[in-house]
Amino acid sequence: MVNQDLKFISKKMSYALRHNPDKYGIQLDEYGYTDLPTFIKALNRVHHFHPALTKAKIEEVMVNADKQRFEIKSNRICALYGHSIPGIIKHQPATPPAVLYHGTARRFIPSIEKLGLLPMQRQFVHLSTDLQTAYQVGSRHDAKPVILQIDAAAAHQAGIQFYVGNDQVWLCDELPARFFKILKKN
Repeated sequence: MVNQDLKFISKKMSYALRHNPDKYGIQLDEYGYTDLPTFIKALNRVHHFHPALTKAKIEEVMVNADKQRFEIKSNRICALYGHSIPGIIKHQPATPPAVLYHGTARRFIPSIEKLGLLPMQRQFVHLSTDLQTAYQVGSRHDAKPVILQIDAAAAHQAGIQFYVGNDQVWLCDELPARFFKILKKN
Protein backbone atom coordinates (compact mmCIF):
# COMPACT_ATOMS: atom_id res chain seq x y z
CA MET A 1 0.00 0.00 0.00
CA VAL A 2 1.26 3.49 -0.79
CA ASN A 3 1.49 6.24 1.82
CA GLN A 4 -1.76 7.86 0.61
CA ASP A 5 -3.57 4.62 1.47
CA LEU A 6 -1.98 4.59 4.93
CA LYS A 7 -2.99 8.21 5.41
CA PHE A 8 -6.58 7.39 4.39
CA ILE A 9 -6.70 4.52 6.88
CA SER A 10 -5.24 6.76 9.61
CA LYS A 11 -7.94 9.38 8.97
CA LYS A 12 -10.69 6.76 9.22
CA MET A 13 -9.16 5.39 12.43
CA SER A 14 -8.97 8.90 13.89
CA TYR A 15 -12.56 9.66 13.00
CA ALA A 16 -13.80 6.43 14.59
CA LEU A 17 -11.71 6.72 17.77
CA ARG A 18 -11.80 10.51 18.27
CA HIS A 19 -15.12 11.73 16.98
CA ASN A 20 -17.77 9.17 16.06
CA PRO A 21 -17.45 5.69 17.58
CA ASP A 22 -21.24 5.30 17.39
CA LYS A 23 -21.11 5.29 13.57
CA TYR A 24 -18.87 2.22 13.82
CA GLY A 25 -20.79 0.54 16.62
CA ILE A 26 -17.77 0.55 18.94
CA GLN A 27 -17.62 1.40 22.63
CA LEU A 28 -14.76 3.42 24.10
CA ASP A 29 -13.84 2.96 27.74
CA GLU A 30 -13.04 5.91 30.04
CA TYR A 31 -9.51 6.07 28.61
CA GLY A 32 -10.64 5.94 24.97
CA TYR A 33 -9.71 2.29 24.34
CA THR A 34 -11.76 -0.24 22.43
CA ASP A 35 -11.28 -3.90 21.57
CA LEU A 36 -8.89 -4.11 18.59
CA PRO A 37 -10.53 -7.08 16.77
CA THR A 38 -13.95 -5.41 17.10
CA PHE A 39 -12.47 -2.13 15.85
CA ILE A 40 -10.94 -3.82 12.80
CA LYS A 41 -14.23 -5.56 11.95
CA ALA A 42 -16.11 -2.27 12.31
CA LEU A 43 -13.74 -0.37 10.01
CA ASN A 44 -13.91 -3.14 7.41
CA ARG A 45 -17.70 -3.19 7.63
CA VAL A 46 -18.08 0.56 7.20
CA HIS A 47 -15.29 1.22 4.66
CA HIS A 48 -15.08 -2.10 2.74
CA PHE A 49 -11.27 -2.07 2.64
CA HIS A 50 -9.71 -4.24 -0.09
CA PRO A 51 -7.67 -6.02 1.00
CA ALA A 52 -9.37 -6.16 4.38
CA LEU A 53 -7.85 -4.08 7.17
CA THR A 54 -5.73 -6.15 9.57
CA LYS A 55 -3.84 -5.59 12.80
CA ALA A 56 -0.61 -5.70 10.78
CA LYS A 57 -1.89 -2.90 8.50
CA ILE A 58 -2.88 -0.79 11.52
CA GLU A 59 0.61 -1.32 12.97
CA GLU A 60 2.06 -0.24 9.58
CA VAL A 61 -0.07 2.93 9.74
CA MET A 62 1.26 3.62 13.23
CA VAL A 63 4.92 3.00 12.33
CA ASN A 64 4.77 5.19 9.21
CA ALA A 65 2.88 8.11 10.78
CA ASP A 66 4.55 11.46 11.25
CA LYS A 67 3.13 11.63 14.80
CA GLN A 68 2.21 9.07 17.42
CA ARG A 69 -1.60 9.20 17.16
CA PHE A 70 -2.66 5.74 18.35
CA GLU A 71 -1.69 3.21 20.95
CA ILE A 72 -2.31 -0.52 21.18
CA LYS A 73 -2.16 -2.18 24.61
CA SER A 74 -3.41 -5.65 25.53
CA ASN A 75 -5.20 -6.04 22.17
CA ARG A 76 -7.04 -2.73 22.68
CA ILE A 77 -6.57 0.46 20.65
CA CYS A 78 -7.08 4.15 21.36
CA ALA A 79 -6.38 7.55 19.83
CA LEU A 80 -3.98 9.39 22.11
CA TYR A 81 -5.44 12.89 21.70
CA GLY A 82 -7.78 15.02 19.62
CA HIS A 83 -11.11 13.73 20.89
CA SER A 84 -14.23 15.78 20.40
CA ILE A 85 -16.37 13.39 22.47
CA PRO A 86 -16.89 14.83 25.97
CA GLY A 87 -15.62 12.71 28.82
CA ILE A 88 -13.36 10.45 26.78
CA ILE A 89 -9.72 10.10 27.71
CA LYS A 90 -8.57 10.73 31.21
CA HIS A 91 -5.05 12.12 31.40
CA GLN A 92 -2.80 12.47 34.41
CA PRO A 93 -1.51 16.02 34.96
CA ALA A 94 2.20 16.37 34.16
CA THR A 95 4.87 19.06 34.21
CA PRO A 96 5.28 20.43 30.69
CA PRO A 97 8.47 21.59 28.99
CA ALA A 98 9.21 25.25 29.77
CA VAL A 99 8.20 26.36 26.27
CA LEU A 100 5.55 24.98 23.92
CA TYR A 101 4.11 26.23 20.63
CA HIS A 102 0.72 26.54 18.96
CA GLY A 103 0.12 27.04 15.26
CA THR A 104 -3.12 28.71 14.18
CA ALA A 105 -4.75 30.57 11.32
CA ARG A 106 -4.31 34.35 11.09
CA ARG A 107 -8.08 34.86 11.15
CA PHE A 108 -8.29 33.41 14.68
CA ILE A 109 -5.72 35.75 16.24
CA PRO A 110 -8.12 38.56 17.31
CA SER A 111 -10.28 36.06 19.20
CA ILE A 112 -7.27 34.24 20.67
CA GLU A 113 -5.73 37.50 21.88
CA LYS A 114 -9.02 38.39 23.58
CA LEU A 115 -10.15 34.98 24.95
CA GLY A 116 -6.92 32.96 25.06
CA LEU A 117 -6.59 29.47 23.60
CA LEU A 118 -9.77 27.43 23.99
CA PRO A 119 -10.38 23.78 23.04
CA MET A 120 -13.24 24.70 20.67
CA GLN A 121 -14.64 21.39 19.27
CA ARG A 122 -12.04 19.29 21.07
CA GLN A 123 -11.60 18.39 24.71
CA PHE A 124 -8.23 20.11 25.06
CA VAL A 125 -6.04 22.81 23.57
CA HIS A 126 -3.25 21.12 21.60
CA LEU A 127 0.29 22.44 21.98
CA SER A 128 3.44 21.33 20.15
CA THR A 129 6.91 20.70 21.52
CA ASP A 130 8.59 22.17 18.44
CA LEU A 131 8.11 24.93 15.89
CA GLN A 132 7.90 22.57 12.90
CA THR A 133 4.95 20.65 14.33
CA ALA A 134 3.19 23.89 15.29
CA TYR A 135 3.71 25.18 11.76
CA GLN A 136 2.33 21.96 10.24
CA VAL A 137 -0.75 22.14 12.48
CA GLY A 138 -1.36 25.80 11.68
CA SER A 139 -0.87 25.13 7.97
CA ARG A 140 -3.96 22.92 7.96
CA HIS A 141 -6.08 26.07 8.28
CA ASP A 142 -3.92 28.80 6.77
CA ALA A 143 -1.13 28.82 4.18
CA LYS A 144 0.67 31.40 6.34
CA PRO A 145 -0.09 30.35 9.94
CA VAL A 146 0.71 32.32 13.05
CA ILE A 147 2.94 30.61 15.62
CA LEU A 148 2.40 31.32 19.31
CA GLN A 149 5.15 30.69 21.85
CA ILE A 150 3.69 29.40 25.10
CA ASP A 151 5.32 30.09 28.46
CA ALA A 152 4.26 26.69 29.74
CA ALA A 153 6.44 26.94 32.85
CA ALA A 154 4.69 30.14 34.01
CA ALA A 155 1.25 28.76 33.10
CA HIS A 156 1.95 25.55 35.02
CA GLN A 157 3.17 27.54 38.04
CA ALA A 158 -0.06 29.56 37.90
CA GLY A 159 -2.09 26.36 38.16
CA ILE A 160 -2.88 25.51 34.53
CA GLN A 161 -3.06 21.72 34.20
CA PHE A 162 -1.02 20.16 31.37
CA TYR A 163 -1.24 16.61 30.07
CA VAL A 164 0.95 14.54 27.77
CA GLY A 165 -0.70 13.78 24.41
CA ASN A 166 2.36 12.07 22.93
CA ASP A 167 6.04 12.87 22.41
CA GLN A 168 5.20 15.96 20.29
CA VAL A 169 1.83 17.05 21.68
CA TRP A 170 0.89 18.50 25.06
CA LEU A 171 -2.67 19.28 26.11
CA CYS A 172 -4.32 21.78 28.45
CA ASP A 173 -7.91 22.75 29.19
CA GLU A 174 -7.48 26.38 28.12
CA LEU A 175 -4.71 28.93 28.16
CA PRO A 176 -5.15 32.65 28.97
CA ALA A 177 -3.48 35.09 26.58
CA ARG A 178 -1.00 36.29 29.21
CA PHE A 179 0.91 32.99 28.81
CA PHE A 180 1.76 33.31 25.12
CA LYS A 181 3.21 35.71 22.62
CA ILE A 182 3.05 35.81 18.85
CA LEU A 183 6.32 34.40 17.68
CA LYS A 184 5.77 34.31 13.96
CA LYS A 185 3.31 36.11 11.71
CA ASN A 186 3.67 35.32 8.03
